[in-house]
Amino acid sequence: MANFINYQNRDDLMSKIHRIGQCITRGNGRSYGDSALSETYVSCLQHNRILGFDENKGIIKCESGILLSEIIEIFTPRGWFLKVAPGTKLITVGGAIASDVHGKNHHKDGCFSETVENIALMLSSGDVVQCSHRKNRELFLATCGGMGLTGIILEVSFSLKPISSKNIEQTTIKTRNLQETFDAFEEYADDTYSVAWIDCLSKGKLIGRSLLMTGEFSQDRNLQYVPKKKITIPFNFPSLVLNYLAVKSFNALYYASAKPGVSHQIVDLDSFFFPLDSINSWNRVYGSHGFVQYQFILPKNVSYEGLLKILKKISDKGFGSFLAVLKLYGKHNDNYLSFPMEGYSLALDFKMQKGLLDFLKELDQIVLEYEGRFYLAKDARVSKKVFESGYPKIEEFRELRQSNKMKDKFSSLQSKRLGL
Repeated sequence: MANFINYQNRDDLMSKIHRIGQCITRGNGRSYGDSALSETYVSCLQHNRILGFDENKGIIKCESGILLSEIIEIFTPRGWFLKVAPGTKLITVGGAIASDVHGKNHHKDGCFSETVENIALMLSSGDVVQCSHRKNRELFLATCGGMGLTGIILEVSFSLKPISSKNIEQTTIKTRNLQETFDAFEEYADDTYSVAWIDCLSKGKLIGRSLLMTGEFSQDRNLQYVPKKKITIPFNFPSLVLNYLAVKSFNALYYASAKPGVSHQIVDLDSFFFPLDSINSWNRVYGSHGFVQYQFILPKNVSYEGLLKILKKISDKGFGSFLAVLKLYGKHNDNYLSFPMEGYSLALDFKMQKGLLDFLKELDQIVLEYEGRFYLAKDARVSKKVFESGYPKIEEFRELRQSNKMKDKFSSLQSKRLGL
């Protein structure tokens, strides 16, 4: 039975941190893996106040438990939005930093940590320190992307971007194969936002066919933001529903639904940035056994070759995914465990079924062959050897944890599995 530790204020947490054993901070519980699983959790959700906003600089100061959705609801009507928005708005600011999340504009603006001005972090001793790109920089580099393993994030200051609308001018480019998809990414690389849905079960000359969507905020001055209404999937789908033929048929219909060539439309920001947030319990589509998300990134110079090899293996084995997201990334940052590097990533959701885990191990070897890496926020199964091969600064992270006695206080099932 999990032990949840709630706290009233900083002093209350300081007194409790000495009495509890190993723990991990938990935000809104949206990670796909085991990064926030532990016998003891420190819950920060009730600490969700906005502490200040500098209108001239666009810098917000807030407690770590506030959700991105709450910030969007408050600030979009005032003409401000997140500089970096991940694929869900239902995560806390603290979680966004711990995962060093990225969005559809990484090739232009980098990770969430690039927007962070300051972090107030409680260490295992109970002391609270301030860290940033300049102050206590080593601690900052370990905390951003460190999955809560350096301490408890209490407060954060980070910058927003000015916008003129809650709408996005979306361009959709329909490609016929992986080469065309890569060509389209490069052609539209100057667009602020880009992401592609890819048909991972297409074969032969059609392998890698995609719908690339790029976007820019509209200038229509419509800031009347209302969160999108949600629908709920009320029960787990029978396991047989999501089979190879069903996924293949869905992919074919979805691809066919797009107009040939290039098309344009206006969509609201929820539809563009957070499409799955409008569906409660969407994971029930995968049945009672659930699913495994598999996200990796490959260096740009070998991305095409590596992705082609992986897509061929997926198509041949028939382990299909109708949620398959391809993104272009810019240069990596200095954070020890931040996921992005200059290249392309692919994220896939596989229904849990017989033979899947062995199949994913085969994909792991291709990722390693092309010197790729895996995303901690999405991972629940890679081995220590596979994971650490993609992170050249992992020993620096481990040494920092050891020397500051962080390892004695902050741990998760993931950190134990990977020896972090």
